[in-house]
Amino acid sequence: MKHIKFIGFIFFLFSLTESLALPTKPQDVDPFYATHKFIEENTAYLTIIAVAQYVQEVSFDEVEMLVKVMMDYRDRCLANRTLPECSKIANEVIQDMICTTEGLPQKHNVSHCCSKANIERRLCFFYNKKAKTGFLPPFPTLDPEEKCEAYKNNNGSFLNLYMYEVARRNPFVFSPVLLTVAAQFEEAATTCCEQQEKAICFQAKAAPITQYLKASSSYQGTVCGALMKFGPKALNSINTAVFSKKFPKIGFQDLTSLLGDVSTMYDMCCEGDVVHCIRSQSQVMNHICSKQDFISSKIKECCEKKMPERGDCIINTNKEDKPEDLSPREPKFTDSKNVCQEQDSNLDGLLNEFTYEYSRRHNHLSTPELLRITEVYKDLLEDCCSKENPAGCYRHAEDKFNETTEKSLAMVQQECKLFQELEKDALQLHYLVKFTKAAPQLSLEELIYLSKGMMEALTTCCTLSEEFACVDDLADLVLGDLCGVNENRTINPAVDHCCRTDFAFRRHCFEHLQADTTYELPSFSALISALRSDWCQAHKEDLQNKKHRFMVNLVKWMPEITAEERQCLFTKFIAAGEKCDQVQEPETCFRPEASNIGNESEAANKKR
Repeated sequence: MKHIKFIGFIFFLFSLTESLALPTKPQDVDPFYATHKFIEENTAYLTIIAVAQYVQEVSFDEVEMLVKVMMDYRDRCLANRTLPECSKIANEVIQDMICTTEGLPQKHNVSHCCSKANIERRLCFFYNKKAKTGFLPPFPTLDPEEKCEAYKNNNGSFLNLYMYEVARRNPFVFSPVLLTVAAQFEEAATTCCEQQEKAICFQAKAAPITQYLKASSSYQGTVCGALMKFGPKALNSINTAVFSKKFPKIGFQDLTSLLGDVSTMYDMCCEGDVVHCIRSQSQVMNHICSKQDFISSKIKECCEKKMPERGDCIINTNKEDKPEDLSPREPKFTDSKNVCQEQDSNLDGLLNEFTYEYSRRHNHLSTPELLRITEVYKDLLEDCCSKENPAGCYRHAEDKFNETTEKSLAMVQQECKLFQELEKDALQLHYLVKFTKAAPQLSLEELIYLSKGMMEALTTCCTLSEEFACVDDLADLVLGDLCGVNENRTINPAVDHCCRTDFAFRRHCFEHLQADTTYELPSFSALISALRSDWCQAHKEDLQNKKHRFMVNLVKWMPEITAEERQCLFTKFIAAGEKCDQVQEPETCFRPEASNIGNESEAANKKR
């Protein structure tokens, strides 16, 4: 259950200009000396993360060379902080290194970024990141004995290689998370290499690390995507709902102060400023821990921990109980005669306070649902304040809110009904078909990832007491993966519309998407030929992958046939494929004279 709590609450906050030049004397130390020390000790990791995320194709040898340059820079600045180059912030230093390394910008196609300066260069490196990493070779795997031998021979280089491979495959994950992953992997290697059953040990240790990384990637990518596509207001709304749910007794003014720091920080953290993220997390956790009495009674033990454990602990604590004197509703927003005046004078402030009050009173709802309620309230005020009797109009706001929640709840109930009725494989195939119809332009790997994400969301949530919030939150993260972080990601007009028009209601938008009619279909004969060849190849591939690939191709070619027709074709094709190993020329299994799959496919296609 840990990852469910995690996705709803992440802090990477507070703007603070910094360099890697760290204080060395006690009298120079600020209250966050531990953060400075932590950054100093992790300079190599932070350099690996930044370079591998900005230039994902870079080789490990090139990264190691840049790490050496950065370590020399750090030592120089520690010895003499007055050197001119030591006034630069770390992110600028790292991008300078990338750009001034002979041949590297040209080799890895970042020369266009290096020709820019300041914010234009930072944004260029950000937009150079690619979320889908199919262009990279498979993640290197070693036999447990080989892994442990490499770790014992040179644990520093071994862990650096691991960090490099993880970082370039997760270009939008924030540096504190990746440092936590590195620490967890080091602990796993240390423990498992002393075990006799090394493989079993590594397998057990890897599962929670992978889940932690996946949850972090989805949440941070979704929030950064909201910032890039919808701007600071959307980011502020998300964090208002998240913090208010988590800490319902926090005062609005305290929350507003904290959220100002949150919004400022996300600008830099989403870009990949690795040092800034470390500093900001520590800064905010200190802020929270210094006001425990006003924020939460459940974080005392967390605040006694050191970084980075303290941050993870606070993120994963249970929600604070609602104050006993908190009324079910705040009449200020629906009963006051002055609402329209407030709307005219400070709409953003009014909506932020509404989100805060509604979220702390309804902390059983999902974050997307709370944002939908705010959108409904905003539209209602716009309508009501143009009428002769505004107060009589918006007095019925609660009915509108309940109606919106009922629609969202019905969607989740239908999804959980599918979970109850379908076997695991059938459930994934259902979502594979759904995503392929909506976005046939996506690769097989992306479609499988998305369908698996929905299946896992339902498997995780549909037996919980807070089923609605859990499903809605996790399903929204799946759509965040689909929409992507970069604002220039485009799939097709309908999907792009859902991704860019309304962040709060995109789940509802996707729910009503029809099959994409703009997709340019492949040749039918080429499709059948590829299917035959693919199924009959001798290489040992998981049967499930072949079934998924066939279903995706079937949907791309015939998106409008009925589910029954699709299942019939799918069943017959699988039956034919299973005979392939029993004949000398397996391709004959798929010839029209051997089965009527081709004829039925042609017949179904004529319906289009």
